[in-house]
This record gives sequence, structure tokens and C-alpha cells, in this order.
Amino acid sequence: MQILVTGGAGFIGGNFVHLTVKERPEARIVVLDAMTYAGNERSLDGLGEHVELVRGDIADAALVDRLVAASDLVVHFAAESHNDNSLAEPWPFVQTNIVGTYTLLEAARKHDVRYHHISTDEVYGDLELDDPERFTEATAYNPSSPYSSTKAGSDMLVRAWVRSFGVRATISNCSNNYGPRQHIEKFIPRQITNLIDGVRPKLYGDGLNVRDWIHVDDHNSAVWAIIERGRIGETYLIGADGELDNKTVVQAILTGMGRDADDFDHVTDRPGHDRRYAIDSTKLRQELGWSPRYTSFDDGLAATIAWYRENESWWRPFKDATEAKYASQQVVAAPADTATGQGA
Repeated sequence: MQILVTGGAGFIGGNFVHLTVKERPEARIVVLDAMTYAGNERSLDGLGEHVELVRGDIADAALVDRLVAASDLVVHFAAESHNDNSLAEPWPFVQTNIVGTYTLLEAARKHDVRYHHISTDEVYGDLELDDPERFTEATAYNPSSPYSSTKAGSDMLVRAWVRSFGVRATISNCSNNYGPRQHIEKFIPRQITNLIDGVRPKLYGDGLNVRDWIHVDDHNSAVWAIIERGRIGETYLIGADGELDNKTVVQAILTGMGRDADDFDHVTDRPGHDRRYAIDSTKLRQELGWSPRYTSFDDGLAATIAWYRENESWWRPFKDATEAKYASQQVVAAPADTATGQGA
């Protein structure tokens, strides 16, 4: 089997490649990644001759056609995925998330290649903190940012190409991922690396915004379950029952790194900050028999903290530039948004 993984040098895609090499050593993997700031070639270190990195844009029709034609499976992680960046400059999100997805779908249609599309729970908008409901596959889309609206648009393209052209595709919408190899602009790795550098954490608003956390390895094991056993044309929500408010997550990081749980500062909330995301993954679990490995957030967080402590050479080259960018934008805290933090 030859697998084309878009965004495979990014966070979730890179970890998907590692998992696939480990569990399916017979597969040959081609990674297509534009190597924007969120992509890191070192995320593919040690994977051997079965993985090839192609630097390129998923909106490049000729390149995509050539790579898809040689593939048995396309797994589409590539995305522009940072909410604050989408508010500052929306166009790259339209180009990558919508035009890029269209380009991949047309190639999959032409060559009749199985396609799996990675999306986010942010397409559903947000929930009230006291609302007992969670997102399901039947929840209406209600995106609130250029990022989430372009991901919603890409999901709709996939559904249309399945129905109109018979493309063999599935979709998954996942909650917030954490784990190794995540860019340090994101909420958990930014807090961890700031604490390593002796910087006191900062938290938007009251810190009661809720996110539904899942370890990246659990996300990717679910993706494989959908690829192998999912029904064509179906959408599956991926979650691990990991609802926690941002304050609790910051306190868990502090405690896990030997600091006082209240050793952080509150800062003014950012505009349009969604209050709560929550995934109901019943369909995935009952229909495909999937379950998460990390049922304890503390266990997954401890492994993540250990990885960042042990792999400073991976993240250190990006730290100063990331903090300088935030300082120039007057962004003082990392938002706990973006389920899919992968490179484009």
C-alpha cells in the first residue's frame, strides 16, 4: 500500500506517520507538506526509507494529481489551523482549506483513490457551559471564525463529491489534540515550554472555557479504524470524554511540572472566544469498536511534558520567533482552540 499523507510534517499528521510506520511497516508513505511554520522536517526523523517527504502545496493541481495517481489511500491532515492567525489574515485559510481540499478531491475522483478527510469540532460552533448536550454527527454547523468556516466548507465539499461523483471518502471531526511534536504556538506546548523557560503562564479571561481533550495517538488510532472499517460517505466524531476547562488544564501542567497550581495570571479574554466544545463519539465506538488508550488526561499530559523536556532540540529553534510574533500582535496567552494543529 502507498499512502499519501498531506500535512504529514505537522503535529497530528506527523504522529499519524509515526503510528503507521510502527503498526503497518509494509506501507510506503509519501508526505506532502508545504512546510509552513507549523511543519517540521525533524518530526519525520528516524522513520527510514519507507517515508518520503515532498515539499509542495495541496492546491498545486499538477503535483497533487501525480501523487494521488500513485497512491492507494489519501489521508488529508493539511490545514491552516490557528484561529488567531485566521482573524489576522483569512486568505491563506481559504486557499489551503477550501481550494486545497477541492484539488485533492478532484484527483481522488479522477484516479478513484480512497480518501479520508480530517476535520475539527470547531465547525459546530460552541456550546454553553451549562448545556448538557455534546456535538454529534447530526449537529448543525455553526462556525465562528475564518478558520472554522473554511474547515466547514471543506467538509461540505467532501460530502458533495461523495454524493455527486462517487468519491470513496469518509470524514472525521475531532476534539482538541495534545501530545508530542505539537507546535509551541498551541496552548499546552506553549505553557509547558514557557514553564521550562521560567515564564509564568497566562490564561485568557476567567479560564472557564471548556475544551474536549484527546491524546494525538488516540485520534490517529481512530482515524485508522475509520479508514479500515468506516462506511463510505459517513462522518465520525472522535473524542475521548476529556472535557476540561482551561484553568484546570493550566493547573494540571503547573502541578505536573512541580509548580504551585495557582502560579499563573489572568489576562483579558480574546474576541469571539468559544465557550465550550464537547464530542459525543458514541457512533465511532459502537459502530467501529474503537476506544481511547489514554482514558486519564493526567497520564497523557505527563507523557507530553516528558517529551518536551526530553526533546528541547526539536522545539527550541522556534521558541524565540513564536514569542516575538505573539509580542508583535500583543497576544499574551495561547488559545486552547484548534483541534487540528497540523502543518499545511
